[in-house]
Amino acid sequence: MKAWEHFKTITHHRRLVRKGCFAVGLYMQGLLHDLSKYSWVEFRVGAKYYQGTQSPNNAERLETGVSMAWLHHKGRNKHHFEYWIDYSLDEHHHMTGMEMPVKYVVEMYCDRVAACKTYQKEKYNDASALEYYNRGKGRYMMHPKTAALLEDMLTYLAEHGESATNEYIRKNILKNKK
Repeated sequence: MKAWEHFKTITHHRRLVRKGCFAVGLYMQGLLHDLSKYSWVEFRVGAKYYQGTQSPNNAERLETGVSMAWLHHKGRNKHHFEYWIDYSLDEHHHMTGMEMPVKYVVEMYCDRVAACKTYQKEKYNDASALEYYNRGKGRYMMHPKTAALLEDMLTYLAEHGESATNEYIRKNILKNKK
């Protein structure tokens, strides 16, 4: 039963991301988003730790000390800022967030909005993804330009709504970046 519920959740999430990506013109990313969640290493964990209110990876982490599903996932999906963490050439930092290509930052935006819709259900509002981002902001190892772009889109969403934000992304962020 948990496996079926997990399957429905990730499929619903992918559908929402696809809709968001298509709305801004990122068709290929919408089609390919999070396909690794159906791989055995990720799906097995999702089915075992499924709760329906948050990522099963958190429960795996609590039980085992590490989420193998997350390590697999973030290493294969470029829309996660963690994919872009690398050794720094700056002598004051060992690891740092690299600047992400704009199309992956936009996909990350779509992913975060879809995750909030998926887990918050009827409690979701246009400020949800920005509020979630702000709760973890101080802990992210994200390149400053990447963080600024993501925060700009999330703030625009909170202030203007989804339809206006999609238009803003198409016309102002992706216009010359493809």
